[in-house]
Amino acid sequence: MQGRAMAGSGRSDERPSRQINVILRNSEPPVISQAVPDAETAPLSAEKQQQGAFAEIRKELEQLVGLDNIKTLVYEIFALLQVARLRSDAGLLSEAQVFHMVFRGNPGTGKTTVARIVAKLFQKMGVLSKGHLIEAERADLVGEYIGHTAQKTRDLVKKAMGGILFIDEAYSLARGGEKDFGKEAIDTLVKAMEDHKNQFILILAGYSDEMEFFLDTNPGLPSRFPIQIDFPDYSIDQLIQISEMMAKERDYILMPQAILKLKQHLLTEKLESPHAFSNARYVRNVIERSIRQQAVRLLNQYGGSSPGKLELMTIRTEDLKVEVKAEKKPGLP
Repeated sequence: MQGRAMAGSGRSDERPSRQINVILRNSEPPVISQAVPDAETAPLSAEKQQQGAFAEIRKELEQLVGLDNIKTLVYEIFALLQVARLRSDAGLLSEAQVFHMVFRGNPGTGKTTVARIVAKLFQKMGVLSKGHLIEAERADLVGEYIGHTAQKTRDLVKKAMGGILFIDEAYSLARGGEKDFGKEAIDTLVKAMEDHKNQFILILAGYSDEMEFFLDTNPGLPSRFPIQIDFPDYSIDQLIQISEMMAKERDYILMPQAILKLKQHLLTEKLESPHAFSNARYVRNVIERSIRQQAVRLLNQYGGSSPGKLELMTIRTEDLKVEVKAEKKPGLP
């Protein structure tokens, strides 16, 4: 940046001398001297627009709890695209990057949310023409007879042109072995990535171990996804923060006793079901169930009369209905 600033200042020092020469030769106002600054400020204006575009993306990212590694990645992508534009303006080589990605993590860790934000970033930076997100799973790609799968997959890719094709639980495409139609879907996706370079971005998502197995099924797959990132599980404190945010978005307040009860429940749930626990998705279900229970309690308690604004907003301990798993007795399976 310093080199760029010095070069700019060097050109601006020479400009007045050229202006004087023009004035000496012609008494009319020097049109050229007015046009040069406009031409040079245009790229700076574009840069400011890019910075403004990322400011919107950053605001969305900051609203997400945790995910520090993902936030860092998104900024790295923005920086890469920004510098690539500057290199191109300077006459330097600036090859198009491949942005196909693999998102590894348990359910409810923000993979789909981040995919939407990434799509928006690529659209604002000019990488994608539309920036929309097409969500798909195995049933959307795999057909029922030979040739059907390839056509379904091509149709999905066509819909994703100019945007992102997001395939959740992508490892399920490789579960059936060589004779399964899922392999046909994989082959069709690989071909589409070659035939439509830089026209769409493919993001494959799923559990960490299963995605590792999936990538190993095809030697050519890992190299086609230069960006592979892990989505860690949320900590208990982060889940409580998410639950309070979810309640606040709906104009509800969790009482301290309710928060304590939820915290104890989440701790137990994560310990007993580490692989089946769905993180933020689980918390959302708990909050929505509590809102329904609060409505029943208020209706029974106040009948047709209004309990008041604060009471309408308050989620109490008795509203927080959590499923308590039956303890296994010794000797029973």
